[in-house]
Amino acid sequence: MFETLSDRLTSVFSSLRSKGRLSDADIDATCREIRIALLEADVALPVVKDFVARVKERARGAEVSQALNPAQQVVKIVNDELIEILGGETRRLRYAKTPPTVIMLAGLQGSGKTTLAGKLAKWLRDQGHAPLLVACDLQRPNAVQQLSVVADRAEVAVYAPEPGNGVGDPVAVARQSIDHARRQQYDVVIVDTAGRLGIDQELMRQAADIRDAISPDEVLFVVDAMIGQDAVTTAQAFMDGVGFDGVVLTKLDGDARGGAALSVRHVTGRPIMFASTGEKLADFDAFHPDRMAGRILDMGDILTLIEQAQKTFDEQEAAKMAGKLVSGDGFTLDDFLEQMMMVRRMGPIKNLLGMMPGMGQMRDQLNQVDDRDLDRIAAIIRSMTPGERQDPKIINGSRRARIAGGSGVTVTEVSSLVVRFFEAQKMMKRMTQGMGIPGMPGGRKSQKAQKPKKGRRVSGDPRKAGQAKPGSGTGPEAVQPPKGMLGNLQLPPGFDPSKLNLPGQN
Repeated sequence: MFETLSDRLTSVFSSLRSKGRLSDADIDATCREIRIALLEADVALPVVKDFVARVKERARGAEVSQALNPAQQVVKIVNDELIEILGGETRRLRYAKTPPTVIMLAGLQGSGKTTLAGKLAKWLRDQGHAPLLVACDLQRPNAVQQLSVVADRAEVAVYAPEPGNGVGDPVAVARQSIDHARRQQYDVVIVDTAGRLGIDQELMRQAADIRDAISPDEVLFVVDAMIGQDAVTTAQAFMDGVGFDGVVLTKLDGDARGGAALSVRHVTGRPIMFASTGEKLADFDAFHPDRMAGRILDMGDILTLIEQAQKTFDEQEAAKMAGKLVSGDGFTLDDFLEQMMMVRRMGPIKNLLGMMPGMGQMRDQLNQVDDRDLDRIAAIIRSMTPGERQDPKIINGSRRARIAGGSGVTVTEVSSLVVRFFEAQKMMKRMTQGMGIPGMPGGRKSQKAQKPKKGRRVSGDPRKAGQAKPGSGTGPEAVQPPKGMLGNLQLPPGFDPSKLNLPGQN
């Protein structure tokens, strides 16, 4: 969503890096480009004015004029101000002292409230809570049925005593749901309310009545991030008519310019708490202003990448796989397939690579990344027999033809996969053996050391002939390092490597 804004800001900062000192004219020109970039991203004009004024004031201060690298300092200032305009710190949910915690969702029709209710419920369930979805949208056709389907996919309970489609009192349903949650011991209640195509008095009155009936701990305003300036107008209307504690942005994976995300918080004074970035129930997480600012400025989002990896990878399986990687030969095509599927479960490869710093400059290459390539590799490996996966060396021409037919690919693709696997296996073996660098653990000896040594002359003096050189293996304090472990390194006197308790020893 922020691609256009990110590209414009990146080009602005790249022109500053060649300057050793920034003049007032440079700062004015930079702020002018930032203003244009924000306006093109559909950020509200009052927000743009305040943002640019703060950047210009700080850029002309001592922190830039006395900096060793003024361009980097300007980038830091813009990053700080973006974090501030997005909310500063991550806002967490407030839980009730006595369960259940009541969360009410409000917003216009089409903003994605019902789907987001399921995403929020799944997010809470993954954190150990027992959420209950409540169907209070009794106006929109099949809204109750949609919430039931979403709840089933999220594996959470739903309270829907009324059929909807214009039948039932949403205020009574909301009030009854709290007693139902207490009886059934649900600790979080998520109330999905009705929306309208536009702001009207009936919508505001119904939302206010539901709020008064259940006294929610959190009222979340759900806004479609793709509607631009209308998001600010709608948010202000809900703020005046109902009031809310936080904002949830949906459809952040769209191709809109994203100005709503930068405007809503500034106009309403309420923080952005959650963000929905896709259609799947797992495409949802807490909103982190610092991480979003990093993405906009092409600094990456490593923390989110790490968190996704921690959710996907099992620690015991990762430790087991690390042992196989160290051994080199123990790594089979079954292990390769397992690792690939773990990465696949983390999400689209394009999104994962996009979290790396500097990837905004490679957007064209990222757009060419196709997850179906991984699916084809998986199909090839699954078409092999268990013996072929354990030992790919036995795959001859006829076996490759059979595998290609079973996986729906060409024989060339099968051969390419096998060759690349062998190359990866060799690379891992070199890495575990010091990559062949002299002096590294497991590394090869230097060319000079590989030449056969001439016999050492023995002095005619019997006193000198009886003395041994340190490290020659004949002296009482000399210890010969084991081959393939320490190369030519000399161990300290009295050190016995056989007594080391190395990982993997019985």
